[in-house]
Amino acid sequence: MSQRPRRRLTRAARDERRQSQREQLEQACRELLSSDGWRRWVRVRATNGLGGRYSFHNQCLLASQARARGIELHYVTGFRSFVALGRAVRKGEKALWILAPMTVKPADDDRARDCDLRESRAEERRRIFFRAVPVFDVSQTSEIPGAEVIPLAPPSHPIDGDSHAKLIDPLQEHAAGLGYTVEHRVLPPGGPAGWCDHQRKLIVIGDGPANRKVRILVHELAHAHGISYAGYSRHQAEVLVDTIAHIVLSQAGLDVSGETIPYIAGWGETGALEAIGQYAQTIDTIARKLEAALIGDGDEPLIDLAAEQAQAA
Repeated sequence: MSQRPRRRLTRAARDERRQSQREQLEQACRELLSSDGWRRWVRVRATNGLGGRYSFHNQCLLASQARARGIELHYVTGFRSFVALGRAVRKGEKALWILAPMTVKPADDDRARDCDLRESRAEERRRIFFRAVPVFDVSQTSEIPGAEVIPLAPPSHPIDGDSHAKLIDPLQEHAAGLGYTVEHRVLPPGGPAGWCDHQRKLIVIGDGPANRKVRILVHELAHAHGISYAGYSRHQAEVLVDTIAHIVLSQAGLDVSGETIPYIAGWGETGALEAIGQYAQTIDTIARKLEAALIGDGDEPLIDLAAEQAQAA
């Protein structure tokens, strides 16, 4: 049976669809302005498998769709990727949608004899568009009978244990790459558990269980990446680095369920939407750098991120 030819959209229809996508994206970002919307995005970003494989804007789109449908996301990827993970999307499940970049190169009608010139002109005409791509949450799937089912999240360990001691060295190497020295000290109870001294390029962490040291080190490294009291208010800086720590520790398999998701109240400055977008993207960018430091570059990842096991959507 011959396949039905794909109907090509008119220019007006394409423009209308792109405008609709822009409006959906703006609305998804605008939801960050509310306390619930901010916490919803943080949960999406901290969910294993979402942050490392999806852009900030796609994270916002997923969070917005989850809110509209009254569901909580756990692990999102494409239909075929789930099959590779030993799972199948259940019949009748409604897809979530993200925007994926697509490079378009128009046909080259240039009849010039100079091949290099033709390729150069074709390269100049190459443009990038975004198309809607369907994805699903793991809650919309079932295990495939007889298939090897790959776990989608690392085991969760208590913050007061020593299970993640091996992460201290790579985090200290990451600090050295930023020009910082890390010192371990016995600090008095009731005082700060650690700090980042930007002028002296020094990070101090208090003695204690290895997992708690990891938490403090991630927090102070977020400060070392430029989130200082000079560039932000003290409250904003602490909320930003707490959010980064929450995201990175969740991805690393440390139990942060007892910690509340931080929220910066009163984004009321002029250009609030632009401001909160910049804050959230800063969080996403720094979290990615710290996650990369924990994944490592050897044959075995330093932490068992499910994103390393799955095919990218």
